[in-house]
Amino acid sequence: MAKDLKVDENNLSHAQVLIRTAKGNIVFKLYPKEAPNTVTRFIALVQSGFYDGLKFHRVHPNFLIQMGDPSGTGKGGSGEKLKAEFNKLQHIKGTVAMARKPEDEDSADSQFYITLTTLAHLDGNYTVFGQVIEGLDVLDNITLNDKVITISLQL
Repeated sequence: MAKDLKVDENNLSHAQVLIRTAKGNIVFKLYPKEAPNTVTRFIALVQSGFYDGLKFHRVHPNFLIQMGDPSGTGKGGSGEKLKAEFNKLQHIKGTVAMARKPEDEDSADSQFYITLTTLAHLDGNYTVFGQVIEGLDVLDNITLNDKVITISLQL
């Protein structure tokens, strides 16, 4: 069952997430007002080191890159579902959103994707919780099975 988390009001609207890869760094801002539970869960996973060393298990040029599955197959996660927080944010290049099973709106867990182009058909169907502000060029250089060195939160 998907959980509803308490929102930590630490002025997260100014927080940034740094993804370090061998191809370069990606920095994105968070949207705690639009997706409070998702941002809270994501930060908890980041701070626990959950994402460190994981690979990009799904890479589709001119579409998206996806990671967050410790098994590397696209079928795993942290083991805790998260309720969807669909919002009005659009899927433009660099949008960060939670992956989920198409048939279950509340099946998001730890996997997330970053768009490589505008994907308007995803708008309102996935929980958008961030936007890349640095490293858009790095996104296009990520290839299948590239690893994340670390993901960290910068307040």
